[in-house]
Amino acid sequence: MSATRRLPPQRARRVVALGGGHGLAASLSALRLLPTDLTGVVTVADNGGSSGRLRDELGILPPGDLRMALAALCGDDQWGRTWADVLQHRFRTEGELHGHAVGNLLIAAVWERLGDHVAGLDLVGRLLGAQGRVLPMTSVPIEITAEVVMHDQPGELTTIRGQVEVASTDGDVVSVSLEPSDPPACPEAVEAILAADDVVIGPGSWFTSVIPNLLVPELRDALVRTSAKRVLVLNLANQPGETDGFTAETHLEVLAAHAPELDIDVVLADDRVVDETGSLDAMVKGLGGRLVRTPVATSPQSDQHDSLRLAAAFRRIFDELDDRGRGATGRW
Repeated sequence: MSATRRLPPQRARRVVALGGGHGLAASLSALRLLPTDLTGVVTVADNGGSSGRLRDELGILPPGDLRMALAALCGDDQWGRTWADVLQHRFRTEGELHGHAVGNLLIAAVWERLGDHVAGLDLVGRLLGAQGRVLPMTSVPIEITAEVVMHDQPGELTTIRGQVEVASTDGDVVSVSLEPSDPPACPEAVEAILAADDVVIGPGSWFTSVIPNLLVPELRDALVRTSAKRVLVLNLANQPGETDGFTAETHLEVLAAHAPELDIDVVLADDRVVDETGSLDAMVKGLGGRLVRTPVATSPQSDQHDSLRLAAAFRRIFDELDDRGRGATGRW
């Protein structure tokens, strides 16, 4: 693509990152270091821990992954670091507060007062000085349902319901779906995707954080229709109980099976997850994109993404997408 696509210097790049949990937090922590107008779109299917308890008791969206995304957007000054720590603090008591995160309770209280998910999250974001916006992928609580081949029942499919149950299954997940199957997308999330310059998908728990965003019909349609470039970030390690035995190629096969109409412009992978046979490169090209390989972990053995390395990778990818478009394999 011609270099004329490069954004004018006076406008921040509009970037939307989708996912949940620690994976989305990693992307947001890196992207906020760049000159971006940043929005996180968060999976809201958690049914365990503090989030699950508040969801059951108050009938609200599970706030935990939203809290983590907001904490990731806190600045590096004293105010930001202090509020990030406060949000993530969990009570340790012998009573009913045990295990609850302060941020979950804060978000729940603001929602109850305002009666609006988006307005509540925006208000909390302003309190924190968050360097971006956080939105739920849908306005209603959802359940994840998975078809699983249990290890003690080979050849038979078993249906498992619930995010925690799917993430910890003693079996091989074949596919996931949502209940309800067509939840209404958050309108602001759809608008952000359609207006974005770039959309980042992953990393994160593949079946319970990454794929669910692609199963909300209005979000998936927006991801297909947007003129934004789509960047997929692969995980550094498999998740026990959810993606045991997966290769990088398997992750892409799963994504393509759940959203076959979705093209990907760039797949970002750490060198250690790439098989030198070239099969991943071929699969990425089959999705319409190119493979970029670069170290993005905190250390060679770590399964955590390093914010600075990931930010540098995003910067180079965005610049190359402006200048080159699709079609070439990169190794930095």
